[in-house]
Amino acid sequence: MHWTSRALGATGLSITPLMVGGAPLGSMPSNFGYDVSVEDGVATAVAALTGPIRGIDTSCAYSRGESERRIGLAIAEVGGLPDDYLLATKVTRDLDSGDFSGEQMRRAITGSLRRLGVDKVPLLYLHDPENTTFAAATAPGGPVEVLRELKDTGVAQAIGVAGGDTATITEYVETGHFDVLLTHNRWTLVNRTADRLIDSATERGMGVVNAAVFGGGILATGTNATSRYGYREAPEELLGVIRRVEALCQEARVPLSTAAVQFSARDPRIASTVVGVSRPSRIAESVASVELDIPPGFFDEVDGIVAGLPAGLGPQ
Repeated sequence: MHWTSRALGATGLSITPLMVGGAPLGSMPSNFGYDVSVEDGVATAVAALTGPIRGIDTSCAYSRGESERRIGLAIAEVGGLPDDYLLATKVTRDLDSGDFSGEQMRRAITGSLRRLGVDKVPLLYLHDPENTTFAAATAPGGPVEVLRELKDTGVAQAIGVAGGDTATITEYVETGHFDVLLTHNRWTLVNRTADRLIDSATERGMGVVNAAVFGGGILATGTNATSRYGYREAPEELLGVIRRVEALCQEARVPLSTAAVQFSARDPRIASTVVGVSRPSRIAESVASVELDIPPGFFDEVDGIVAGLPAGLGPQ
């Protein structure tokens, strides 16, 4: 793959094949199984801002804003957000009260900008709208209207919708109000649930970003290290499929994590793939994963393995 930037849909933004995922660098042990110190998180964000990957993805919800705060410290350390860099964050519900109103979105973006140390962001997502109803989110003065207003006033150059449940996110894509789709855990080596959703977004000219290609970790570390997919215990049939993919990787001498990244990065519909990192060395490792040559026919064999997986075993 050529390591060049490409257009993010019709947003006017450019993005490299990978984005750095900011969730782990903020320290989310309940999701990822390990802690990340402030020093390591900021150092990782500095490496992200100064390396070949020209985009970072975070959220006001990641470690209750700590991910944004550490990225903000890194932005200050490098002298400001680079002109060619795509900073993406997300606004969502109040994690204590569950409030998912338009006013909550205003409070959330105010906090995000303060923590990041910027007055605007290239890309702003509505995060996890599964936590409200579509009717409430699209009502006058609701979250969707507020995000459109933030775009109109220049606080965000582009707006997107980011979430998991594909049926819910499809409703938002079909409104035509959003520029970018971010899907997670649903377009991976072993889960193809988001296929139609990605097609729908692409047909509308939206940019598509794919996240959590490691399924929360198992497609990076393997089944010997964890039995969880998508932050929950995986059914035995899904684990069996992952073990078969692991065996194929071993036979082809392809690291499982490399296969997981390239499965997404090779898809022409996907502008960028988000790879979570928690230490500076992972930046170069992630780039190497995209550039490694994989034997012809490898992904066809993966497809054959996954085709036997009953529907509904992974997150939908």
